[in-house]
Amino acid sequence: MEDRVSGYRSDYDLLIVVNSKAFAEEHELWEDIENELLEQQLSRRIETPVVPIVHDLADVNDQLSRGRPFFVDVARDGIVLYEKPGSFFAKPKPLTPGEQQAEAQSYFEQWFPLSLEALRFAEFGLSDNIRRDSAFMLHQATERAYHCVLLTLTLYSPKSHRIKVLRSRAEEVDNRLIAAWPRDNRFSRRCFELLSRAYVEARYSSQYSISQEELAWLTEHVKKLHEVVQLVCLERLSGD
Repeated sequence: MEDRVSGYRSDYDLLIVVNSKAFAEEHELWEDIENELLEQQLSRRIETPVVPIVHDLADVNDQLSRGRPFFVDVARDGIVLYEKPGSFFAKPKPLTPGEQQAEAQSYFEQWFPLSLEALRFAEFGLSDNIRRDSAFMLHQATERAYHCVLLTLTLYSPKSHRIKVLRSRAEEVDNRLIAAWPRDNRFSRRCFELLSRAYVEARYSSQYSISQEELAWLTEHVKKLHEVVQLVCLERLSGD
């Protein structure tokens, strides 16, 4: 899917199943791979964005045994690119509609207020020109909003702080979320890049810098994200 007006283009999800939890949590390794895939896309050696999602086999089988729709769909419809001999997926055990509804409601009630709280902290910092902490809390508001919508709509969200990955997954689930983040000009792309980097760099890097203008733009668009997340989640929970 491609939207030339907003600059959005859908991607391929690449589920990487590894043999241990520790390997799955080698965040720097997977971020390096993600960045390399992004470089390949920017240089046009890859036309369609590729998003790696990493889980260990035991976790995947646990998710299958608990009927998580994302993993059930992957097991049923996914295309295997490489498989180590002797590996196998557990038999999926689908949830009842009632169980799905109860879990979705619980996720929304947990994550949406957390996202709103993070935005309030960011706005407080912005009002007092505390820019780095404001950027970090805007990242947290965004991350939590995406966890909210993914968990409410699909009962699954990647165990990731990388909002590029979360945004991609969420926009594939409901394309109305695309409107929250324009991609049609350099300023908007730069702002989202600064937001993406804020999780680590706003806390630890002396080189990280963000302007009041950029923070104000990000705050406005996090609020737009909240509006769409609330809309699509409440639709899901009401059965519409």
